[in-house]
Amino acid sequence: MNLRPLHDRVIVKRLENETKTASGIVIPDNAAEKPDQGEVLAVGPGKKNDKGEVIALNVKVGDRVLFGKYSGQTVKVHGDELLVMKEDDLFAVVEK
Repeated sequence: MNLRPLHDRVIVKRLENETKTASGIVIPDNAAEKPDQGEVLAVGPGKKNDKGEVIALNVKVGDRVLFGKYSGQTVKVHGDELLVMKEDDLFAVVEK
């Protein structure tokens, strides 16, 4: 990856939503909502506190995370659509 996030930012790749309901109905692309889950591809070094000490982030590369539908800034890298967002924009880590 050619992106290295700064401070308390993370790079997230959206995970694809299911295109079929449990009953077998296919959802067309234009009716599907943006996925609100993604995989963390890169993390910044952390945020500085009042004393100037760097506080490491709580997420790591490979974590599956939940975030708001409109969170982050979308960027394209090598044809992939990625999100750059602050760690504060993340809601939770999905445990496997």
